[in-house]
Amino acid sequence: MPSVYLYIPNIIGYFRIIINFIAFAVCYSNKALFAVLYFFSFVLDGVDGWFARKFNQASTFGAVLDMVTDRYSLHCNRPGLVFLILLGLDITSHWFQMYSSFLSGKTSHKDVKHTGNWLLKLYYGYRPFMAFCCVSCEVLYIILFLFADEKSTSLLSACKGLLNQSPIIILVFISTLVGWAVKQVTNVIQMKTAADACVVYDLKRSK
Repeated sequence: MPSVYLYIPNIIGYFRIIINFIAFAVCYSNKALFAVLYFFSFVLDGVDGWFARKFNQASTFGAVLDMVTDRYSLHCNRPGLVFLILLGLDITSHWFQMYSSFLSGKTSHKDVKHTGNWLLKLYYGYRPFMAFCCVSCEVLYIILFLFADEKSTSLLSACKGLLNQSPIIILVFISTLVGWAVKQVTNVIQMKTAADACVVYDLKRSK
């Protein structure tokens, strides 16, 4: 039996890290190459889960590796206060969710069938919906980066710049904005729900 470090999905995770480092290294000198590498890394994020299920190689290490890789790859190329706030929200909500899941004896942070929130259940329980939100978020960030003024880190300026592009770009921008917004709302709900679970665990332990 191979070491957990050498599980196929974990090797894919290492490969994603390398791809992301290369992408971020060229993000300002070659935006097109950055976009290709970045999106390829995002595609691999879906592939590793398939391999984990196919070969029964799901692991706690792999889950953490996947989550950490997702978090830094999602935000590392976007400066600015708004993106830093979103980075904090994304990391905090997922960290709380992961930790509260382990406290509850669950093997995955995506196991939310016992939560009372319908949006969280829909997000993690219906893969096409989660895929729409995640893809929307990634595509939105890519087009914002590609069409943003290199001298500005303002999110508002980047959005205004997109409105001067072709109708197709504007349509993609508006469409992905919906999925992006839902994902941010889900992050807030996830953070609050997971934090509540941690508090309940503390209360039970103190009795």
